[in-house]
Formats: sequence, C-alpha cells, structure tokens
Amino acid sequence: MTTTADFWFDPLCPFAWITSRWMLEVEQVRDVSVTWHVMSLAVLNEDREINDDYRKFLATAWEPVRVLLAAEQAHGNEVLLPLYTAIGNRKHLEQRDVDHALIEEALAEAGLPTELADAMHSSDYDEAVRKSHQGAMDLVGTDVGTPTIGVDGRGFFGPVVTRAPKGEDAGRMWDAALTLSAYPEFYELKRTRDRKLDFS
Repeated sequence: MTTTADFWFDPLCPFAWITSRWMLEVEQVRDVSVTWHVMSLAVLNEDREINDDYRKFLATAWEPVRVLLAAEQAHGNEVLLPLYTAIGNRKHLEQRDVDHALIEEALAEAGLPTELADAMHSSDYDEAVRKSHQGAMDLVGTDVGTPTIGVDGRGFFGPVVTRAPKGEDAGRMWDAALTLSAYPEFYELKRTRDRKLDFS
C-alpha cells in the first residue's frame, strides 16, 4: 500500500533542497508517493528576531514562492516538483542569484510559460503562499521550519542532512523518521553540524 507523504519547501533553503533530493531517493526504494507544497521562509520569520542581513534576504524570498504558487494555480500541483528542481539546480548547484532571468529559465525548462515570472513582483499570490505555508505549521507548530514532512496526519521538521542519502541508506533513514514521528511524545534529535553542505 502506497504511503503518501506531503513535503513543504522553500526553494531558497539549502537544507530543504538536500532533503528533497533524499525524498526522491525514498520514492525509488520505498512505496512512497510525495506531494509537494510551498512554504515560505519570509512568512516563517516575519515576526521573529532576526539580523538585518537576513531580513534583507527575506525581502526577496517572496519572489520564487509567488511564482511557484502562480504555476500551481494555473497548471496544477504536478508542476511544483519540476519547477522546484529547475530553480534549485540553478540556485543550489550553480550558486546563482534567483533573479528574473533565472526564474524564466526554470519555467522554460519545466515546460511552463515564462510570463509566470511576472508573479515575482505581485502580491496577488501572497494569501495562497500563506495558506500553503500554514498547512505545514498546522502539523508541526511554529517553532520549526523548512523542510516539513507530513505522513498520516503527523508531521516533522527535517530531517536536516548535509548530504542526501542514496539507495537503501535513503530508505533506512525514511523508516527511522517514520518510526520516531509515530511516537507522539517524541520531539527532537539533534547534534552539532560540523560538515559542509554537499549538493552532489
């Protein structure tokens, strides 16, 4: 019986990117089907104490999530993964700035109209971004972030990894995450991150 997993991401978050690539591996080795959803670092942090540099970054974080929601509204949920992948490859692998040109390239690669890039600067999609984001918060609460995964009505933040496990390693980590998330009194496992992010 196929398990449905809901995955919330902000395309600018490098940790969400790595975890999303892990989920693609999980789909290959476990009977899991992922539904993708947008969440927003800008919404997540709008009422938090953060430094000025990060607040400047968040001012532009609205732009790609607006485009993702515009694409989803016009063409269905199934376009989110290919568009996310096209954006993420450029942002995280090529280390490019997420500007209008990058978004147009990503839309074209995903087979979507490049005119959707105009949504970057339109607040018309902000309510939809907030609604999608809230879907993750309803599962895990407000003191966590992206990525968030939901399975069978329960959710968890992460897992946060510096490199995506492949093959059966990906499956074993999925099994462990499900086991821990099924226990309602379990909240956190954490250790100091001492390795650089590896997008390979």
